[in-house]
Amino acid sequence: MNDDDPDLSEALDTVERYLLGDAPSLTSIEVCERAGVPLEAAQELWRLLGFPHQPDDAVAFTPADVQALEYTHDLVELGILGPERQAALVRTWGRSFARLAEWQTRLLTDVALESADPVAQVADLTSEVLPRVEALQGYVWRRHLASAGNRLMASDSAGSDTSQLAVVFVDIVGFTSRSKELADTELVRWLEYFEAECSGLVVDHGGRVIKNIGDEVLFVADDVAEAADAALTMTARGADSGDDFPEVRAGLAYGDVVSRLGDVFGPTVNIASRLTSVARPGTVLIDRGAHDALTGDTGDIEDSPDDTGHEEREHAGFSLRRMRRTSVKGYSRLQSWRLRRAG
Repeated sequence: MNDDDPDLSEALDTVERYLLGDAPSLTSIEVCERAGVPLEAAQELWRLLGFPHQPDDAVAFTPADVQALEYTHDLVELGILGPERQAALVRTWGRSFARLAEWQTRLLTDVALESADPVAQVADLTSEVLPRVEALQGYVWRRHLASAGNRLMASDSAGSDTSQLAVVFVDIVGFTSRSKELADTELVRWLEYFEAECSGLVVDHGGRVIKNIGDEVLFVADDVAEAADAALTMTARGADSGDDFPEVRAGLAYGDVVSRLGDVFGPTVNIASRLTSVARPGTVLIDRGAHDALTGDTGDIEDSPDDTGHEEREHAGFSLRRMRRTSVKGYSRLQSWRLRRAG
């Protein structure tokens, strides 16, 4: 499709009017005057959301922008959004919805291009598809909101950003070499399959995927045993030549984790990442926190002369073998255990 096509331009204008509720008719100054919000505050809000800057005299806004500023002002007045929370929340909104919109636009464009009349298809998709997508997004948000609320209220860390979690990184082995062998579409399909399979396994074990980082998945779980079982299932599938799931390695740590705006931070997260980097293909390494949570041990662990030599222990369906201490970034003598299923 060519943007210079008059028919396409008209179709895109129709889409914009539908999405924004009306054709642009207001400048930024007029929007702020109607909403009763200082121009500087509105410009900072739009910048945090990732919207392109508009000159003060540009007619680029609609009554929906006025209402959005009014809602933001209401949340500030109600004490829900302070300066720091407002910036962090709005920035997260902007990033998340920008990525979602980019993917959805590409999907709808591909569908339109497959039509005999792409321009007409754009208008049809706008009226038929977007209302359903918008309704589904609201449904998914409400379900996740209810789930997160129940999870928070049931935990001992209600009111705190810190809680005890199992943190797991799962990394594809040999991703760089494999990616060079695949065409772009094949690489995308392969990664989407990996992400989808990981997401399903994590949910089945009561966990939550935090993010996908290229060839790596980060997830958390309240139950360390469930997190361990999920990681072992992934490595087992990767070792099965009859399974399309790629060969992976994993690192699991358990302890205090700071959760903020859908992401996780802290030493426990760092240790899980470091363990993944030193794990051998097809293996799961765990830290002292996960070891103690799985075995119930709380005492000191003395080093043997060669820092290994401890026989493999079995506990609660898992087999744990102590590994040689490893020096990794930020941790000079990191203790780990190789985790396997018992028997």
